[in-house]
Amino acid sequence: MLPNTRHSRGFTLIELLVAITVMALMAILSWRGLDGMSRAQAQTQARADEVLVLQSGIAQWKADLDALSESSQFSSLDWDGRVLRMTRRGSASAGDGLRIVAWTRRTDSGGPWLRWQSPPLATLGDWQSSWLQAERWAQNPGDEDKKREVSLIALDEWQLFYFRGGAWSNPLSSDGPSTTPQPAIPEGIRAVLTLSAGQAISGRLTLDWVRPTVGGGKS
Repeated sequence: MLPNTRHSRGFTLIELLVAITVMALMAILSWRGLDGMSRAQAQTQARADEVLVLQSGIAQWKADLDALSESSQFSSLDWDGRVLRMTRRGSASAGDGLRIVAWTRRTDSGGPWLRWQSPPLATLGDWQSSWLQAERWAQNPGDEDKKREVSLIALDEWQLFYFRGGAWSNPLSSDGPSTTPQPAIPEGIRAVLTLSAGQAISGRLTLDWVRPTVGGGKS
């Protein structure tokens, strides 16, 4: 009587190829899913960062206006249609002195909203030098000027309005001589920003600021 023999049967070449193909397809689908999740996460983070930058810019804008310093020895505020220059109190400490800050939109580099800040000012001569430097920075900045600027958000355009005499008006307009002296700092300032498309927030954004002495210490 012949003993029972068992024959072990392995995978054929075709079965191996089919298995490898299926595993490869599963790996590709898994990679695409992970890649899509990674891209979505990166886009969400980028949008969140843009919103944070916008919020920080708005907060800084209002903080600069709240800290405006008024004196007969220097200009507190000036808008020439291109750049808004301000003389503000320092925020680091009581002995920080005054600073010049400037806001503009630079059209030759995509239209970002920019903020520039001078070092602390010790003398009236320092103020005069920094006041002129802020104007030059908005027109034709040098490398040293750019080191003191911060780029915020992309704008298609921006407009400013002053609230004086019970109405909003263009800061550059004049209705003729007035018998009532106008304060160096208006009762309110309105900035109308047109945020460029493709950002987390786009379209028109209006920022209204009320002078603290007018609005009960709130802006």
